[in-house]
Amino acid sequence: MTKPAVKKPLWRPSKERMAASNMTAFMKFLERSNRGIFNDYSQLFNWSIENSSEFWEAVWQFTEVIHSKKYTSILQGDNIRTARWFTGARLNFAENLLRLRSAKEALVYWSENQEVERITFAELYEKVASLAQALKEAGVQPGDRVAAFISNRPEAIIGMLATAAIGATWSSCSPDFGFKGVLDRFGQIKPKILIATNGYRYNGKIFDSRQTIRELAESIPEIEKVIVVNSVPGHSLDSSDKFINWQEFLIEQPDELSFAQVPFDHPLYILFSSGTTGKPKCIVHGAGGTLLQHLKELILHTDLKMNDKITYFTTCGWMMWNWMVSSLAVGAPVFLYDGSPSAPDLDILFRAIEEEKITIFGTSPKFLSACENQGLQPKDRFDLSSLRTILSTGSPLAHANFKYVYREIKPDVQLASISGGTDIISCFMLGNPLLPVYSGELQCRGLGMDVQTFNVKKEAVTNQVGELVCVSPFPSRPIYFWDDENGDKYKQAYFDFHGENWYHGDYVKINDDGSCIVYGRSDATLNPGGVRIGTAEIYEPVEAMDEIFDSIVIGRQFAGDTEIVLFVVLKNRGELTKELQLKIKNTIRSERTPRHVPAEIYAVDDIPHTRSGKKVEMAITRLLHNQKITNYDALANPQSLKHFEKYKLPETYEKL
Repeated sequence: MTKPAVKKPLWRPSKERMAASNMTAFMKFLERSNRGIFNDYSQLFNWSIENSSEFWEAVWQFTEVIHSKKYTSILQGDNIRTARWFTGARLNFAENLLRLRSAKEALVYWSENQEVERITFAELYEKVASLAQALKEAGVQPGDRVAAFISNRPEAIIGMLATAAIGATWSSCSPDFGFKGVLDRFGQIKPKILIATNGYRYNGKIFDSRQTIRELAESIPEIEKVIVVNSVPGHSLDSSDKFINWQEFLIEQPDELSFAQVPFDHPLYILFSSGTTGKPKCIVHGAGGTLLQHLKELILHTDLKMNDKITYFTTCGWMMWNWMVSSLAVGAPVFLYDGSPSAPDLDILFRAIEEEKITIFGTSPKFLSACENQGLQPKDRFDLSSLRTILSTGSPLAHANFKYVYREIKPDVQLASISGGTDIISCFMLGNPLLPVYSGELQCRGLGMDVQTFNVKKEAVTNQVGELVCVSPFPSRPIYFWDDENGDKYKQAYFDFHGENWYHGDYVKINDDGSCIVYGRSDATLNPGGVRIGTAEIYEPVEAMDEIFDSIVIGRQFAGDTEIVLFVVLKNRGELTKELQLKIKNTIRSERTPRHVPAEIYAVDDIPHTRSGKKVEMAITRLLHNQKITNYDALANPQSLKHFEKYKLPETYEKL
């Protein structure tokens, strides 16, 4: 029998880095509090899921959660959907993020047109106080919704913190959504206040949002006031009873900020599912669960400290914005970039790392692939000495991405592929300052997250590909879906498939050493001849080819079976010759199995992605099978779908 190949790490933490890490400090804290002695992460992880209540209480204490009333119990119940965490506690999310009030930098903002703004923690506190009082005077109360149609600007963070400070609920989306996409989201939650940008810049162009704002104000009668952020000069909206400019709305000399003390499960955020196959689900997240989970992930897994500076290239419509903003609770400055990551060129974010001394940089496989395709060699052109960690999410990080980072960006950086989602506003699997980095793998499962892989028999397995399932309660599960009185939509989304266990919809493998591999979404999993294949298994070898820029793969149904169909975008408008098709098939066959080889390969000009960079296999699958696509606004590039129209199956199609 052939022995399995020994994995070779791309990066290992130094002894000094491990000793100075927050994870090591946490283990020492557990030892001092007589909770146990831990020699490695594996022991710590096992303890965290076997002693869930004790673990999450330790996180609460270690991260020094600010609260006005102590909890009477840590966990009530063992059912993920109905369990209640830290009952009796009273706290405020914004108070925890604004705990630092000093001249230390809190926010650094760069826009595509080279606008720069710097805000200290003391200034941020004053701006939040000013807006919070104005919102109160406008009639906003705990439980009301404040929605924002805004780009990644300081006003978005100020708006969120002011909303949370008074106990109201925040929801936001990016201004590149069309009217229908925004209405499908905000129309469901009926906000009392809308904060909206008058326009935005992207890739060198100015986009006017004023008409969309007017239509939203007319279409959602519950909106009482629209606060307009004048991001683009010369595109102002005249003030009226309903419309008011941001600066005019603020209170010049606000009272001392009073933080509403709310229960642990008080609604903080409403996030939305992608909505690629129907109207977006409105996912409501609680203040305490969001805070505690983010503190755990930022402090322990990301090893974020006060002297760090963190950024994630994101919009306000992606959960990574919510995650990034929680860094303020650590006292770490947050760098915001508003615009295209390739305007004027792909250097802009690396220039920011150099000039702003960013230590933790969050990105996506799509961005890294674009950099490689452009032949960028950042390590030779920029001083990246400050950069300690690169985070990546949005889709599985391929071997080629790992190789590129260590070859062309920085050889001694920690590259942490992370995976979770909007549904949990956090991660199930992520990075770790104590563990090595292996190509194609996520370093570990998150502390306190009892994640397992289930096979088709719904049995937990190791070293096998299967469904990602969480089998024990965790505090960042949604508290409910909006307008889901009986909880039927919530139950159907996560619990119908595996009963009381959380079904996440990812196709993964958990290795013996605790590392993980994500193979794609379960709903996009291919099943030729009954063999389950994750789409990422095909993307990796295909997109590593010199001729291929992007790809998408779907399962086409015929005669009760599935055939794999691959669509590719060729570099430099190349031609998909018979020779290239054969090369693609041979590459897949040699690097995977004959089962992975597509029956058909077609060239297209563009591939549909969500606004967070995820490929949208299900939209193509539905299109090819003559099924309705109900939410084009969920796509960053809906025009790409026209390239697939000619591949629709006839109604009576059957493979000959």
